[in-house]
Amino acid sequence: MSNAADTPSLVASNPWSTLKQFTPARIALGLAGSSLPTAPQLEFQLAHARARDAVYHELDTNTLTTTLRRDERLSGWPCVVLHSAAADRLTYLKRPDQGRTLHTASRDALLRLKKNTARTQFDVAFVIVDGLSARAVETQALPVLKNSLERLTHAGFTVAPITIITHGRVAIADEVGELLGAKLVVVMIGERPGLSTPHSMGMYITWDPKRGLTDESRNCISNIHADGLSHSQAEEKLYYLISQAHRRRLSGIDLKDETDIRVIDALAPNKNFLVSESSHDSASAPPEH
Repeated sequence: MSNAADTPSLVASNPWSTLKQFTPARIALGLAGSSLPTAPQLEFQLAHARARDAVYHELDTNTLTTTLRRDERLSGWPCVVLHSAAADRLTYLKRPDQGRTLHTASRDALLRLKKNTARTQFDVAFVIVDGLSARAVETQALPVLKNSLERLTHAGFTVAPITIITHGRVAIADEVGELLGAKLVVVMIGERPGLSTPHSMGMYITWDPKRGLTDESRNCISNIHADGLSHSQAEEKLYYLISQAHRRRLSGIDLKDETDIRVIDALAPNKNFLVSESSHDSASAPPEH
């Protein structure tokens, strides 16, 4: 009787297997006859289930607001939970247009909040939105938000009350920013879950927010999660874009994220001849009041 070590494997290996160390993508899975081996097939089904769960998961606003109010750095910071015009998760998925606008009661609540604040205008407004992955927002939003608020207020930026929105899309932040009188709005939103990660968050930055704007008016910081862009990297990019948007009074396709170029320049022994002089502009210009 032959032992197991002498039994040939039923799974044919893939010559690309050495490339797996460089990417989380599903490559070099091997073959069992003409089909996938059992293990990769089960892993795919698990990843697909996690992505579906992320899409249908409801944002835990109670835990989010409680955590915000208990944090020492955010103690006393105004915070309000709002809702989009989409009545439930299924409507949100079927009617993207309803996720882009506030429910009437939420719009009225936001106007009352604005009326009770001392300022008529803010430099920055943060909007936390569940998007297509509420789990991403629950995991990634607060670490980035806490450090960003501390840095922005220390630099002299005025920040509006924090809004948390359920069943929302990116564009809903434009309405919030307009109603709050914010010069710039930042939306933190759960990105569409993929088969590599179901909890990736994105941030969109828009100067002079108002209803009706489209994607070319926004800057995007994407892929924020444990195996992607770190919280500190996301915070650095965010501060750069906010500072430059205030300095240049614009956002979107006319505002480039040059944080990576600045890092290359800092590490290079000689000046990078590929970088124009404009890349060396200050990223920390104080807001204009």
